[in-house]
Amino acid sequence: MVEKTTAPQDLEYTSGRIQVLKGLEAVRKRPGMYIGSTSARGLHHLVYEVVDNSIDEAMAGHCSRISVTVHADNSVTVMDDGRGIPVDIHPTEGIPGVELAMTTLHSGGKFDKDSYKVSGGLHGVGVSVVNALSEVLEVEIWRDGHRWHQEFHRGDKAKDLEELGPAEGSGTRITFKPDPEIFTDLVYNFETLSSRLREQAFLNRGLEIQIRDERPEEPTEEIFQYEGGLAEYVQYLRAGRHPIHDNVLFFEAERPEAEVALALQYDSGFSENTHTFVNNINTHEGGTHVTGLKAALTRTINDYAKKNNLLKKADESLSGDDVREGLTCVLSVRVMEPQFEGQTKTRLGNSEVRGAVEAVVNEHLASWLDENPKVAKAIIDKSLQAARAREAARKARDLARKKNALEGGVLPGKLADCSLSDPTLTEIFIVEGDSAGGSAKQGRDRSFQAILPIKGKILNVERARIDKILSNIEIRAMITALGAGIKDDFDLGSARYHKIIIMTDADVDGAHIRTLLLTFFFRQMRELIEAGYIYIAQPPLYRVAKGKDAQYAYSEEERQQIVNRLTNGKGEEARGLNVQRYKGLGEMNPDQLWLTTMDPESRTILQVTMESAAEADSIFSRLMGDEVEPRRQFIEKNARYVKNLDI
Repeated sequence: MVEKTTAPQDLEYTSGRIQVLKGLEAVRKRPGMYIGSTSARGLHHLVYEVVDNSIDEAMAGHCSRISVTVHADNSVTVMDDGRGIPVDIHPTEGIPGVELAMTTLHSGGKFDKDSYKVSGGLHGVGVSVVNALSEVLEVEIWRDGHRWHQEFHRGDKAKDLEELGPAEGSGTRITFKPDPEIFTDLVYNFETLSSRLREQAFLNRGLEIQIRDERPEEPTEEIFQYEGGLAEYVQYLRAGRHPIHDNVLFFEAERPEAEVALALQYDSGFSENTHTFVNNINTHEGGTHVTGLKAALTRTINDYAKKNNLLKKADESLSGDDVREGLTCVLSVRVMEPQFEGQTKTRLGNSEVRGAVEAVVNEHLASWLDENPKVAKAIIDKSLQAARAREAARKARDLARKKNALEGGVLPGKLADCSLSDPTLTEIFIVEGDSAGGSAKQGRDRSFQAILPIKGKILNVERARIDKILSNIEIRAMITALGAGIKDDFDLGSARYHKIIIMTDADVDGAHIRTLLLTFFFRQMRELIEAGYIYIAQPPLYRVAKGKDAQYAYSEEERQQIVNRLTNGKGEEARGLNVQRYKGLGEMNPDQLWLTTMDPESRTILQVTMESAAEADSIFSRLMGDEVEPRRQFIEKNARYVKNLDI
């Protein structure tokens, strides 16, 4: 029986209870609706929104250079040499165009087809949201021989638009400082920003994008400019994988439905690495353009193989997975009126774009195969090898199912499962070694935490086909424990845990095992990452104790702070101080492991996301692929940043 209650008079639902949010108040009230979150992800999104305006100017042919500067106080300046935001008085609103763009949602030139033929900014939240979520925002404009300036505080106009004097050229400079009242994280990550800007430089051939970080003692600066555009992007993404044909196939074509540009190259690896964009927006969830691309690749390669008698049987055909093995591909589509699914803009819904992409790829790929018969044969030979491996893997899976080895009937013996069965409430720790596994099993909460110890370093899946992957004992144990299958048979809805936490030692071997596991999930169970199910545990590096007072440090800086606090600044030479460096999880007793690394109330875990999928793709290929030279270059470039590699 449900008891009905009557609200007090002052809480009755009357018209007076309806709250009207004017101007940008709604953005400040619910910032997560506009930028996704108020943590690091939302913080970086502010930069992307401002840069996207400059990118749209470049796409329209009016901008050749963009610069982004992160200042010492974590404020950011974005400057371009575009046309400059309009400063004349709007005919209906009665205020300057720049003020309208900065203070009004859903305003801007992107809605005017004559100003921008295609744009990524139309479905974005716009610079007005950046203004609303900034403590201070200043805009400076060079236009029509004059220099203009205006300032805003938390979305409200602080100063009227003023002319500062004459100016040469044109452009816009926006400087903003994220509002500490809104954001929980106010520190920008240089690598995150530079990765996004590098991607945009590849997508906009010839556009120069500069990023400068003024926070270090020696400022860091990178400049991205790629005359090869998508073809260079494919070479960058391929990284350590050996190509089976020298030249990247690149073509672009214009159809009434869309402008289509494609670059692709096959390599000796076993993974498919396809990245797609619509109006410079990364559509990592796919959409109609991806469907058209895949259909065209499968049909065109099969048609060529049959026409040239490269298949053994008349009725034999290659599957989509077969023809895409070892493929690195970038598809960029520009659409007049894109229909994205959801505010995140990660899936294209325009039905007409599928046909346009399919027709363009069919035509150009068929011509390329005809003109390069040796390359075509190499691609089809590789696809046939993939088909044989796929068939061997299918037989292995069928045999395993008969023995209940890959299905939920028989779980691996080393798995210490939890008592709850609701996957939304459970988590599994994949732990390095039996020693750490033993401590984890003793220290865990058995109701919702499962433990799966793995022995040594698992197979590097970057260098193996699916049949070899399925024959690896440790990988089979993970597949069985997680319950969602693998690759073609993967079903996210069957996952037995919605938190899969990688927990390895804080040393070189632990880092290597963690990388191997991440490579496995990224290449074979990417849906787990996309769903936000994969996490990395953060065990402490040190235990600092003085008497009965023991504290844990997760970084060198934190260790020093604790030492100073416990010794009143005397340092590690103080009497009675004990500093223990944890090299392995097994060095912690179960209570310590629970308190520091496993207890949801006190632990820190990092969620693995697909935010920089293309960059991750390239890094995995460089570090885990067959080619040694890209790894050597990576080590030479980054070795100076390493601290305490192994103590």
